[in-house]
Amino acid sequence: MSSSPAPELFTWEFATDPYPAYAWLREHAPVHRTALPSGVEAWLVTRYGDARQALADARLSKNPVHHAEPAHAKGKTGIPGERKAELMTHLLNIDPPDHTRLRRLVSKAFTPRRVAEFAPRVQQLTDQLIDGFAAKGEADLIHDFAFPLPIYAICDLLGVPPEDQDDFRDWAGMMIRHSGGPRGGVARAVKKIRAYLAELIHRKRENPGDDLISDLIRSSDHGEHLTENEAAAMAFIILFAGFETTVNLIGNGVLALLRDPGQRERLQDSLHAGEGELLATGIEELLRYDGPVEIATWRFATEPLTLGGQPIATGDPVLVVLAAANRDPERFADADVLDLGRRDNQHLGYGHGIHYCLGAPLARLEGQSALATLLTRLPDVRLAEDPADLRWRGGLIMRGLRTLPVRFTPTSG
Repeated sequence: MSSSPAPELFTWEFATDPYPAYAWLREHAPVHRTALPSGVEAWLVTRYGDARQALADARLSKNPVHHAEPAHAKGKTGIPGERKAELMTHLLNIDPPDHTRLRRLVSKAFTPRRVAEFAPRVQQLTDQLIDGFAAKGEADLIHDFAFPLPIYAICDLLGVPPEDQDDFRDWAGMMIRHSGGPRGGVARAVKKIRAYLAELIHRKRENPGDDLISDLIRSSDHGEHLTENEAAAMAFIILFAGFETTVNLIGNGVLALLRDPGQRERLQDSLHAGEGELLATGIEELLRYDGPVEIATWRFATEPLTLGGQPIATGDPVLVVLAAANRDPERFADADVLDLGRRDNQHLGYGHGIHYCLGAPLARLEGQSALATLLTRLPDVRLAEDPADLRWRGGLIMRGLRTLPVRFTPTSG
């Protein structure tokens, strides 16, 4: 028996810094059954080796129909509102062969070539957003910067016309404020986005462009058999999975750098010298150290299996704790230390296996652009309040700040 008591999970204190609790679980209960805030019971997987195995295990299905809970509990395992809005047929909820077919269609939008072509637009958006607050000497880097950057980028990628993008930004804001507002607000935002996407798909069918929704329509019109619901669900999940993760990557990454002056100075010196290597390894380290996705999306056992020595029953939900696996000292030397130059960094920040995040190249591009431009243009940026007073958004899957107030010397350009 352990001498130290099991930590309390899912409290506000835990949300602020979950890593000590995860260290305890890795050591004492690496595959741990617990009741979640929703009341659903699930297995938490916290060691790197077990996590990597679980993420690639075909016996762990993404489809909620395999959940053994009674029907009334099934709605507690997904995105609020997605069931009613017919948005369930997306990549986070399906298995092969449908997953293979839909992923193949969407992957065309995230090839290295397409992402590289998008780089000037991301840089332009980054500079425009910093222009909006640079002269003020203070900003909330979540509201003013980390949140709008990926929203506008994904709107451009999907083909949302400029005049509709602020509506999209409002709806997206309702979706990620789910911890602070009524659950119904999220469902309403999801419904509005779903209705808008259905209408946009109609418009793009009449007048296609060089964008992802037009590509999805072209694929379905050329025998790929993408239903309209699948197209809308696909666009929705690219928005949902693609923007909140990047908001958190930028927010968590900036906070980590502001709390570690040595690493921040190391990166600024490298940028000043015109080098790109430390920025590239640094983004990977920030994804490992305090990444945007704390827990991978739901999986359900389709047959009895053993994970980390623990028997898992058919229908049991399994949650792979990426944040815990990424700090596993068995896999990463000095796992709790931020080292922007870290090599051999096979973190699980974007998952592993067939559900590895499709949008990872775009998120990396946005993260690198955001950090490099911010640290170059506002070199003395600093926290405007004690890190202990920062509030983190509640919620099971994502890890991100509600606000990130900073100060800096005002600049006009």
